[in-house]
Amino acid sequence: MRIIAAVLLLLTSVFAYAGADYAREKKWADEITPGIVVGDPVYLELKQGHKFLTLFTEVKDAKKALIIVHGLGIHPDWGMVGTLRTQLADHGYTTLSVQMPVLANEATPEQYTATFPEAAQRIAVAVDFLKAKGYQKIAIVSHSLGSRMSRVYVLKHHSELFAWASLGIGGGDTYAGVKIPVLDLYGENDLPPVLKGVAARAASLKGNLGSKQVKIPKADHFYNNHEVEMVKAVEDFLDSIK
Repeated sequence: MRIIAAVLLLLTSVFAYAGADYAREKKWADEITPGIVVGDPVYLELKQGHKFLTLFTEVKDAKKALIIVHGLGIHPDWGMVGTLRTQLADHGYTTLSVQMPVLANEATPEQYTATFPEAAQRIAVAVDFLKAKGYQKIAIVSHSLGSRMSRVYVLKHHSELFAWASLGIGGGDTYAGVKIPVLDLYGENDLPPVLKGVAARAASLKGNLGSKQVKIPKADHFYNNHEVEMVKAVEDFLDSIK
């Protein structure tokens, strides 16, 4: 009986987190959109009909556009994500910060893997949106779990992008198989799973021209008090890709 109960509990947990929490997603959108100062809220739509929030900041005469992908359980204007989307726009890049799938507040990173296919679909829709706006050079700037989500898209769609700035990726993921220039950015005081994978990620970048790994001294996983260095590292990388 105990074994049956344990199996039922596991199945309940799996099914509970099998799909994104759209109600929580809507709550985020309702909370943040009234206060948006930089950029415009734009709702894009998946093939199955779900509409998701993006924050679009278009820069006049910009030649390149960036898709900003946030981490676990937050929104496209949260903290350092908001800093990236607004300050990279200040530096001449059009940005589109995308609401990624979220789960219940107590969900673990492992449970989020069920949302990765939808996350990749959202990125694909975002790419199509930017292409329709006339942008031919598109890159992804992602953080934490958002970098793991982005990897699912990047591995299959190299030709759609000119580069990928990946910040704080963990989960044992590397860049093996990625065929566009990659910035692997992390903080000296980053999370243990991020620091544990430094050597493996560096090895996976070898032979990928234009790629590099950068450590920001004294920075934590969210680059608190090191936002200037974070933005500069991303900007310098993107500027270096012709």
